[in-house]
Amino acid sequence: MDELYPAIRPHAQGMLDVGEGNEVFWEVSGNPDGKPVVVLHGGPGTGGSPLTRRHFDPEAYRIVLFDQRGAGRSTPHVSDPAADLSVNTTWHLVADMELLREHLGIDRWQLFGGSWGATLALAYAQRHPERVTELVLRGVFTVRRGELDWLYRGGAAHLFPEAWADYLAPLDGADGDPLGAYRRLLDDPDPAVRERAAVAWSSWEGAIVSTVPGPGFAAGYGAPAFAVPFARIALHYFAHGAWLPEGGLIRDAGTLAGVPGVLVQGRFDAVCPPVTAYQLHRAWPGSELVLVEGAGHAVTDPGVLAALRAATDRFARR
Repeated sequence: MDELYPAIRPHAQGMLDVGEGNEVFWEVSGNPDGKPVVVLHGGPGTGGSPLTRRHFDPEAYRIVLFDQRGAGRSTPHVSDPAADLSVNTTWHLVADMELLREHLGIDRWQLFGGSWGATLALAYAQRHPERVTELVLRGVFTVRRGELDWLYRGGAAHLFPEAWADYLAPLDGADGDPLGAYRRLLDDPDPAVRERAAVAWSSWEGAIVSTVPGPGFAAGYGAPAFAVPFARIALHYFAHGAWLPEGGLIRDAGTLAGVPGVLVQGRFDAVCPPVTAYQLHRAWPGSELVLVEGAGHAVTDPGVLAALRAATDRFARR
């Protein structure tokens, strides 16, 4: 993967008390005096990845990663059934980002995120545009009902019928509202039931995430350690529309006029189809849409890493 910078290690890390009994893990790598960028991981619920440090020139950027509430190394972890999800919402995460920015002494930073990370970046940027230098977003997702219906209520089934059959298999015919049925299974008192449901739910995305499918996707998305927090947090968010007004992130994109943004979107993204990125681009003055031919949703699909590096390299000099 020549499009990535060499692997680096963090030079600072810690746990930040963000309230309501939650502590958020954070780390900083790259140049301590460089241009600040914060990486917003996907899911919600997946946790950060060391690979994401490598999207940025370490000589130019001060690279901040953090695990959102309940995910990764943040505590309490959502795999604990006692973890209180009522204090885990989009706006809690936005507030956590502000606490982290202040804790690290950063005035303004670039936002970098894919999929759910793009959603969170847009929510933060529209609430705090004065704190944002640029946005680099991949696989744009805004949690509209149509986007959720496409992915979880049968739209993408037309492209992946065999994987959709596997997705529906645990639901005992409750295919009218798969999201609701899966949420009930994830709340089951039997941990074996919860784990089986989480693995099936997560494996559906793993089956459709890439135009270059391979065993690594199935193994990664189907691993219980990944699937349980991913499914539990994501279903909690999606059941509430991520506490966002329907269509609000696109409707209010005009608030970002003057904030540069690059939207990197796979032409054949079956998880987050390109229409969302296109509509956001049309509503956001000054944004740039990069449609990557032959790519799907996965960051490792052909051409995606190169497009992301082109954006971060350009903004490094800004």
